[in-house]
Amino acid sequence: MNKESVVHIVKDHGDVTPASGSQAVDRALALLQITGRHAGHGVALSELIAVSGLGKPTVRRLMLALIRRGLVEQDGTTRLYHLGEESYLLGTLATPRHGLLEIAADAVVRLAKASGDTAFVNMRRGSTAVCLHREEGAFPIRTHALETGAQHPLGIGAGSLAMLSALPDAEVDVLLADNAGRLAADYPNYDADLLRSDVEATRRRGFALNPGRIVAGSWGVGVALRRPDGSVAGALSIAAIDSRLQPPRDAELAALLTREARDIELRLARRMPQIAEQEEPR
Repeated sequence: MNKESVVHIVKDHGDVTPASGSQAVDRALALLQITGRHAGHGVALSELIAVSGLGKPTVRRLMLALIRRGLVEQDGTTRLYHLGEESYLLGTLATPRHGLLEIAADAVVRLAKASGDTAFVNMRRGSTAVCLHREEGAFPIRTHALETGAQHPLGIGAGSLAMLSALPDAEVDVLLADNAGRLAADYPNYDADLLRSDVEATRRRGFALNPGRIVAGSWGVGVALRRPDGSVAGALSIAAIDSRLQPPRDAELAALLTREARDIELRLARRMPQIAEQEEPR
C-alpha cells in the first residue's frame, strides 16, 4: 500500500502515553480509512499496525470500538477486518452529495464496451485522486495499473493528471508542494517540474496522457469532470497497452471520454440545485 493512501499518524511508542480524545478519534478514523482501502479482500491486524504506525494494543482497542459501532466487522474464520454495515449506511446517506459513482457508473460501462479497454472513474480527495471503479473491456490484454480504491497524488496517472490540469495555477503549485515528499518517496519517475510540464501539455492537448510512467507499457488518457460551479469533481479515464493508445486513437478515445464527461456534468448540474434547496435555512 502506498504511503499516501492513509492519514499519517505519529507512532505511539508502545502506548506509554494515553491518547487525548481528539487524537483517539483521529487514530480510529485513520484505521477505518485503511480498512476501506482493503474493502475487496479485508485487512489483517498486522497490516493495520504496519501502515498506521500504531502499537498493537492501540490498534486492537480502536478496532474493537469501531466494531461496536458497526463501522467495522471481523471475519470469524480469516480474522480479517472489513467495513461494517454502518459504514455502508453512512456511505448511502452521503450519496446525494458525493455520489459521483452513482452518476458515472453507466458511463464507465459504456466506455469499456466501446473502447474494449479498461475504463475508470476517479474522484478528487484533497491532494489525491481515488479510483472509485474500474470496468474491464473485451480486449484480452489488460492493464492493472489502477485498482478500485487505489489513491495517487494528483497528477499521477491520466485521470489524476486531468484533475490537476483543470485547477488554477496557484492551486496546482500548492498541491505540488504538498505532495513533494510523497513524490520523492514513492514516485521517483515524477517531480514537480515534470508535472508542471504535463499540466501544460494536457491543457494544450485537451486531454491528459500517461505514457506508461507508473507501469511500463500501460498507457492512459483522461478528462476532468467539473461541478456546476467549475470546481473539479473527478475524472474519467481509459487505460490500455501502449500500442492501443498511439495517435490517432488516443485522441479518439479522449473524444469518447469528453462526450461521457459532458453528460455526467449535466446530471451533476441537475442534482446540485436539489441539494442547495434542501440545505436552505427554513
